[in-house]
Amino acid sequence: MSARVHVRFLGSGDAFGSGGRLQASVLVESGGFHALLDCGATALIGLKRAAIDPATVDVILVSHLHGDHFGGIPFFLLDAQFSRRLRPLVVAGPPGLAERLRQAMEVFFPGSSRVERKFETKVVEMAKEEPTSLGAMSVMPYEVRHESGAPAYALRIEIAGRVLAYSGDSAWTETLPRVAADSDLFICEAYFYEKRVPYHLDYRTLMEHRSEIRTKRLIVTHMSADMLERLTELEVEAASDGRSLEI
Repeated sequence: MSARVHVRFLGSGDAFGSGGRLQASVLVESGGFHALLDCGATALIGLKRAAIDPATVDVILVSHLHGDHFGGIPFFLLDAQFSRRLRPLVVAGPPGLAERLRQAMEVFFPGSSRVERKFETKVVEMAKEEPTSLGAMSVMPYEVRHESGAPAYALRIEIAGRVLAYSGDSAWTETLPRVAADSDLFICEAYFYEKRVPYHLDYRTLMEHRSEIRTKRLIVTHMSADMLERLTELEVEAASDGRSLEI
């Protein structure tokens, strides 16, 4: 029988810390393999708050290149360097990731991108709708509707016989049902309750398309203050910082 897959929400908030929540980051673990699904600027705080050693993380998987989804990587890398990490690390995401990460590191900590590390760091830029093998997981990236100066991806992840789908940030697109089709879990953005803003998905629009989304379990995340005030009205599950589950 395949190993269980553990999912822990380290951060379930928006970019602005609404409700005191941390930015987007989800830890996926199975059989000793650990992957971070997005790494917002507060991801390292989320890991340490949960008493999870960052050195156990094998892969950081990025949906798109906004600070609340990849801005924690410079802090993660420096922490790893100072704590004498030896375990190799893979950082994977859309085209443009390597250069944007270099720029971020130089802005935050000048010279840090050029320092030789004692652990191998491999950056993988994934092509849309081409499967990428990352250790114990296989990832299929689908391009979605979200401006970030580079392609934005929704991600379909296969690990230990389970399928985990993740919308990243995106306005509604017919791509999302493809990403979520027959998945064990679909983690989907619901930024506002019914207010529609460019390049983001609101809860009402998601519910209008609910019948198109074939998943065993749907959990909304990346919620603004507007959404957090209406959690009791939701017809689906909502993420919260520290929440963990198995699929």
